[in-house]
Amino acid sequence: MKIVFMGTPEFALPSLNALVERGHNVTAVVTQPDRPKGRKRIPTPPPVKLMAQKHGIRVYQPEKVKDKTFVNQLKALNPDLIVVVAYGQILPASVLSIPAIGCINVHASLLPKYRGAAPIQWAIIKGESKTGVTTMWMDEGMDTGDIFLQKEIEINPEWTSVELSEVLARLGGELLVETLDKIKSKNLIRIPQNHAEATYAPMLRKEDGRIDWRSKTEDIYNLIRGVQPWPGAYTVRSGVEVKIWGAKIHSIDRKGDPGKILGIDKTRGILVGTGDGILMITELQEAGRRRMKATEFLVGHVLNEGELFADEN
Repeated sequence: MKIVFMGTPEFALPSLNALVERGHNVTAVVTQPDRPKGRKRIPTPPPVKLMAQKHGIRVYQPEKVKDKTFVNQLKALNPDLIVVVAYGQILPASVLSIPAIGCINVHASLLPKYRGAAPIQWAIIKGESKTGVTTMWMDEGMDTGDIFLQKEIEINPEWTSVELSEVLARLGGELLVETLDKIKSKNLIRIPQNHAEATYAPMLRKEDGRIDWRSKTEDIYNLIRGVQPWPGAYTVRSGVEVKIWGAKIHSIDRKGDPGKILGIDKTRGILVGTGDGILMITELQEAGRRRMKATEFLVGHVLNEGELFADEN
């Protein structure tokens, strides 16, 4: 089979690597254009482009995937299959209709749950105990196509979305290879999604990281883990934004003042009241400063019991 691979971030690398290692005929890679990064805004190629170049695979980087010139280039490749893993653009009908067999997507959730751009983050934010990956046939909807295969895993309650993403990326590569093996043997599985059970995982916004200290302890803990690396969970202290990178559930079912510092343990962290208990902050970062363990932060900062973190500016 002639395969065109479409993907952009690190999440897509295990899938592309699995195809190459298994000897699949990846004739081209389509990825997002190089984007400015860092303080110097230096144009930086996406991870998938670098891996494709390493393997000598031709790379296309259209600004818009629906561009007629690019669509004609894609048609000229005459692919049997297009594989999409976190590409970053919705494919129009003009692209979906090109491959002889169809377009397969590797999605980081157990569809129909968490359709959309940020399924890994929202699974953690919502406190899910399980998630997984799905290979699906693509249609013009947002992750609405028929399911091919799925694999489920349990979410370690200490994982951040960064760690869960690494696990699901590897699992996605394994499931993709299994999917292609079945396609090669002409075992084309199609399981319609139950659209009534669909939930959504929209792209995160800056405000999604704001901590509401009136929330339950577990919900705040899940938010801190889920919004990494961006936008990061944040609160405000004396008018300065503070990001909370690490925390532990200290106690629940204990009434306290939400956002109030209830205790300072210089060997462990900062105890803060929530809507139903106490959260221990273990890693934080003031705006313009570097990330620090709470124990290090407390050496150079004076915090007092009774002081309040605000839940908004």
